[in-house]
Amino acid sequence: MSQGEGGLRERKKLQTRAALTDAALRLALAKGPDNVTAEEIAEAADVSVRTFFNYFPHKEYAILGRNPAHLESALELIATAPAEQSPLTTMWLIVRDVLRDLMAEGELSRRGELIMGSPSLLYHLMLSSMDDERQLSAALTERIGDPLRARLIVSAAGTACRVAVELHKDAPDSAPADLVDAAFQLLAQGIDPDYQKGSS
Repeated sequence: MSQGEGGLRERKKLQTRAALTDAALRLALAKGPDNVTAEEIAEAADVSVRTFFNYFPHKEYAILGRNPAHLESALELIATAPAEQSPLTTMWLIVRDVLRDLMAEGELSRRGELIMGSPSLLYHLMLSSMDDERQLSAALTERIGDPLRARLIVSAAGTACRVAVELHKDAPDSAPADLVDAAFQLLAQGIDPDYQKGSS
């Protein structure tokens, strides 16, 4: 297969994934996520049910808009980060890129509202986030050689992003990117500089 054919194939795959996630979000907003089926999503995206399951293991991942390219890019950023770049800075760059994509697609608020109102979506988001954290932590551990520090940094970065999105939902006029920046600044400075082990 030529490079041009490979590029065309990849673009078609991205278009199909986008059509499925768009259809899933649209149907979930209209009917509620619990009332949407994979068959309906496939039909709305004009693909077969088999094609749907080639991209997503279940409807919740389609509604969540899970994009494997984000994880692949994040792992690449960790692997290629300059030696002098702090791990927290690397995680901020990862979160910044994902947030930028979500904001460009105009889906942050809409998906956020759905997720917060659906125990099923929250459960699947938690499962997928745990898997992402596991892979990111393994990659960061390989880079810095400290599994405890690596896991704490990855977990704290994910929490900072989640908290920022929740605060944006409560205060829509706030900019998600600014909230994320402020959260990471707090992490960098120490969220409780007065902490003393074992103090009463």
